[in-house]
Amino acid sequence: LATRFQHRYLAVRQLHSFPWQELEENLQISPDSSLLLDILHKTVLHPLGAQYPPPTKYRRSFLTQLIKKHEPLGAEPLDELYDALAEALNAEESTRCYKSYFLPSGEPVTLCESLAIVSGGTTGLVTWEAGLQLAQWAIENGPLFQGRTVLELGSGIGFTGIAVCKCCHPRAYVFSDGHPGVLRALADNIRLNGFFLEPWTRPGTPREPRGRGAEARHGQKPTVAVAELDWGSVTEKQLWELQPDILMAADVVYDPETISALIGVLQKLSACRAEGKPPEVYVASTIRNPETHRLFQAELERAGIGWQVIPAPSNTAFLYDVQPNVNILQLFL
Repeated sequence: LATRFQHRYLAVRQLHSFPWQELEENLQISPDSSLLLDILHKTVLHPLGAQYPPPTKYRRSFLTQLIKKHEPLGAEPLDELYDALAEALNAEESTRCYKSYFLPSGEPVTLCESLAIVSGGTTGLVTWEAGLQLAQWAIENGPLFQGRTVLELGSGIGFTGIAVCKCCHPRAYVFSDGHPGVLRALADNIRLNGFFLEPWTRPGTPREPRGRGAEARHGQKPTVAVAELDWGSVTEKQLWELQPDILMAADVVYDPETISALIGVLQKLSACRAEGKPPEVYVASTIRNPETHRLFQAELERAGIGWQVIPAPSNTAFLYDVQPNVNILQLFL
């Protein structure tokens, strides 16, 4: 129970998604403070939560809820609980916070992101649900990525790619985005998670193609780079220089006005044939507007790009709230 609280707390999930009812039932059976102390030390006082704290307002609300569950027990007040609340009440508000997600290995992915959905004229400074689902699917299909080069479009602040780099043993991973502020936050998050950023080799610099034949060595970190890619102006030469075996993208199909540019990138990528074949493509989308998604599928067909829906991930390691309708497509260039 304490671990479930930990995972939801550090990932900054909605408080209503926490197992409060189960906590109350446990406290009725054993009305001492040990369980609440365990929860406190795995959340607010956990080293990860202390070093990379969730939003101040969120911490206050969470601690207030714990106190409400403790007070009816008639037990002695928990000094640690009230001290933590006092610290949160005195803490300054910020426009950014940290979220931490635990991988199946137990290793965390920690991200600094904006508290606002739209910040600096972009939605790319927050983690979106389709990125969580795509990462979970990739982890369940890890051998697909082993020893290969992955290009991600619209990487945002980096959760999907960092999770793939930590779990799936790619040979190289190229994060990309087109917004300068997003690229800066993305680079910071990649470094925060222990990866060294390689300079992105500019077009014209030869690079050996990277295919499935490249042996992945477990325990060795992949080559990681960040590329600024404007979908409207990126050239086949730039994409060829990256030599991707796999293309990934999450939550990039949300605006009808960007679909034609995305299709254009996919068409250019069809010429990037590592080992004689185009890259494999996987696109995850949250279906907020069914018409937009149908338009994307229609434009794919018009461009001669085949597609199929692939099964959703069977696990929900990162998904602690009620999930929106997320669709993962495999495209055939």
